[in-house]
Amino acid sequence: MKFVYGKQDFKTLKRGQENCYLLTNGLGGFSSETVIGSAARNDHAFFMACTKAPNHRYHMIHRLRERLVTAEGAVYLSSQEFADGKEPEDGYLRLSSFQFEDCPAWMYHTAGVEVRKTAAMKQGENTIAVRYEIQNHRREACTLEVTPFLQFVKKGEDLDMDQAFSCSDGRIRSAGMDLYFSTDGMVTAFKPVYERYYYAYDACDGRRETGRALANHAVSLTAGAGACSSLEIVYSLEPVTETAEAILEGAVRYRRELEKQAGFQSEAASMLAKSAAQFIALRESTGGDTILAGYPFFEDWGRDTMIALGGCALATGRFETVKSILKTFLKAEKNGLMPNLFPEGGSEPMYNTVDAALLFINSVYLYFERTNDISFVRECYPVMEHIVKRYEEGTDFGIHMDEDGLIAAGHGFDQVTWMDVRIGDILPTPRHGKPVEINAYWYNALRIMERLGGIDSAAHYGRLAELVKQSFNEKFWLEEKHCLKDVISGTEDGGKTDADNQIRCNQIWAVSMAFSMLSPEKEKQVVETVAEKLYTPYGLRTLSEDEKEFKPFYGGSQLDRDLAYHQGTVWVFPLGGYYLAYLKVHGYSREAKAEVCRQLEVLEGAMREGCAGQLPEIYDGKNPVSSKGCFAQAWSVGEILRVYEALEKV
Repeated sequence: MKFVYGKQDFKTLKRGQENCYLLTNGLGGFSSETVIGSAARNDHAFFMACTKAPNHRYHMIHRLRERLVTAEGAVYLSSQEFADGKEPEDGYLRLSSFQFEDCPAWMYHTAGVEVRKTAAMKQGENTIAVRYEIQNHRREACTLEVTPFLQFVKKGEDLDMDQAFSCSDGRIRSAGMDLYFSTDGMVTAFKPVYERYYYAYDACDGRRETGRALANHAVSLTAGAGACSSLEIVYSLEPVTETAEAILEGAVRYRRELEKQAGFQSEAASMLAKSAAQFIALRESTGGDTILAGYPFFEDWGRDTMIALGGCALATGRFETVKSILKTFLKAEKNGLMPNLFPEGGSEPMYNTVDAALLFINSVYLYFERTNDISFVRECYPVMEHIVKRYEEGTDFGIHMDEDGLIAAGHGFDQVTWMDVRIGDILPTPRHGKPVEINAYWYNALRIMERLGGIDSAAHYGRLAELVKQSFNEKFWLEEKHCLKDVISGTEDGGKTDADNQIRCNQIWAVSMAFSMLSPEKEKQVVETVAEKLYTPYGLRTLSEDEKEFKPFYGGSQLDRDLAYHQGTVWVFPLGGYYLAYLKVHGYSREAKAEVCRQLEVLEGAMREGCAGQLPEIYDGKNPVSSKGCFAQAWSVGEILRVYEALEKV
């Protein structure tokens, strides 16, 4: 699937900054700027390197300034907003098209000169390449000048004016780091020149809205009259050994192999399979793979990994990747819990999640379903048993099984479900007690243990599952609303809160999991209620518009964003659970599959908005027209891939 953006998509600088591209290197490094080549966020970077995979990221090259010089003078091909009153660069006026399929490609036309630009990152290396092809139709020579603006700072930080830089012999030095480069153009070194930027997409979200970078060299190429010439530049943290053309060809070949391995018929699914690979990275500390939660903000988290794994790796046929990731978690289990965060260095992992461990059991089962790898199940089973045992007996963060067999979690200010926002002593989504999806995961895990265990253990897990099923139906079902409670709250005085009866998207997983506690009729009612109250083609609302706490807009200050984050904001990833549940309650009929296919066509439009070929984290709750949060989110892509898998492969 190729995404093509024309002049109608960047009529103005503002319009041109609405969408971006993403390249990754499998180490946590990335390249991402807008389709017009500007940096509209402080996290936008032409070259974000990762010195220790996957989280030690350094912002090396912020952007490229590109100018074409002819007899009439110089014009910009690059675009950029500035914070110091300087006129914006207006290269978007000369940009004829931006395309993305496997690598980003820009086509410029101005004054009888055509310039085609492509870029790529090398897998497994902190290396980026850019190539310019110049077709000069003029009767005199023209010159292309490319000036990289540098930062050499940790991701999220701003350049200090006192930071020293040097450039000589194909190497730039600063802050104890070396950046090597190779080019077939002419290199001109000069005293540092600084720029101050304005970040429109950070300003609207209350984030740092300005930033700084400097340049200390430029690369240029002169194309003679009527000539067809090319300019290549490669930047790397290691001495450069390949040409830009070889790196570009390798990047295309790598993505085509991913597409073939995934084996989807749908063009959209094939593109998402390639996009899914962008979240998979090496974890240097373990030597295994991990899944990064989202770009440009997030690192790897346990909960997100377990939710994204089924689509990003299993549905795409990357079974060894799945084993590698699960083995890392296998070794990290503690007190029946799985890490929610793997900080590097001397810090200990954080275990503040109730769902990651239960979803680990589910991930092992999904892997077994596709591979029949019983030896790996046997390797995992003792840890799976320990998880269930500790949930039964009680473990950290108030996680324990009550007398009714249901799981309760959370106390004080601990937010341990995915709706985990805390603002000081404010919990916008208080879900202490028995959350609906956690108990759906719990029942699912018990049935998995029953199926995969020996005779004696199977009997125990089966009896416990029956108790959970009975209690769940008695306590969670809301007959008058034809759906499930979101939580059975556990206040200190034993009372209930308004949160109990709120209609939220979490109930959909009580239908979509492999093992469900509900009757077919109740499952269908849940799906219908979610469709009526929460469904949009871009995702599910986290709270019904009918609820008084509903927040229609996500944006503004950190406080405003946090208060809206799970209070109506549309999230893409629960949409996967909804479509899987819809297919299930309609018996995977031809008509049901056709209906889901029609609905998924909407997401093909979403894949060209925000970040080309990707699916975002969230949208506004009232009218989801523009992506927000992370422009590329692992569990969004993964859960939709699971739907395509169900449509094509199940």
